Amino acid sequence: MFNVAFARARTIIAIVATLLLATGCGSGGGASVAGVGSGGTGYIVGFATKGPMSNATITAYGISNGQLGTQIATAATAADGAFTMPIGSYAGPMMLQVSGGSYTDEATGTVMSMAPGDVMTAVIPTVAAGTTNSGIQVTPVTAMAQAMAQHMIGGMTEANIAAANSAMGNIYSVSDILHVQPMNPLVAGSGTGASQDAQNYGMTLAAMSKYAQTLGLSVSSTMVTAMMNDAADGVMDGKKGTSQISMSMGAMMGASQLASTAGTIDLVTAMTAFMNSAANVSGLTLTDMVALMQRLNGSNGSI
Repeated sequence: MFNVAFARARTIIAIVATLLLATGCGSGGGASVAGVGSGGTGYIVGFATKGPMSNATITAYGISNGQLGTQIATAATAADGAFTMPIGSYAGPMMLQVSGGSYTDEATGTVMSMAPGDVMTAVIPTVAAGTTNSGIQVTPVTAMAQAMAQHMIGGMTEANIAAANSAMGNIYSVSDILHVQPMNPLVAGSGTGASQDAQNYGMTLAAMSKYAQTLGLSVSSTMVTAMMNDAADGVMDGKKGTSQISMSMGAMMGASQLASTAGTIDLVTAMTAFMNSAANVSGLTLTDMVALMQRLNGSNGSI
């Protein structure tokens, strides 16, 4: 518990220090920021998690009429996935995109680099000009919600973004996928005192990692892209529309098709395997995940 509390405190201190520096230095660091000047500068503060994303690039884009707009700003993530990004006076819906960097894969414990072409995204229904938006999470689940919102009628409108975020949270029993920070099951005792939302969130991400290992994917970020494609049409069935989703197995390994139950029943199997493995040091047992597992086992894939 002490180590977990200390790590969290250190992260908060780092974020506050970064905010102070950003306030004193304007946009700084070569970031491309719209509307930065004296007063009215807003910030996005949060974490990128596929396992904590270290030294990844996070880019903010405006959204106009449901479509992706211009780039607002960029920033780099710290070793624990934390980021602070000044966004000037921008107001309205926003998309965040994470690319590059590395993460500790939950299932294998190895450090992996995000594969070229793989990204994680999140969509925020709206931000007010000149405000600090704290605790924003960018994860595989927020990425699935973004893909779904993008393909809804009207695109990434505020209403569609809110609906997609809520629907994806309902699938994986997380009340707010945009603000609940996932528990990291690779941190000893991290499940103790964590909310059920954080426990469900963390174990869902770990199950995706374990499923990628089971399939023999060389980089588990490939699973994120596949899950985004699966969620895009609002049904977790291994397809994007009528097209079967395939995943690259790595050099000389060919491709594998995503199963129709990959985002539901297969995740339960993977979650069970992960929780029973030595990699899970969270202190949680299968009993703690019964409600989530039952929900996924009973799902027909509709988001």
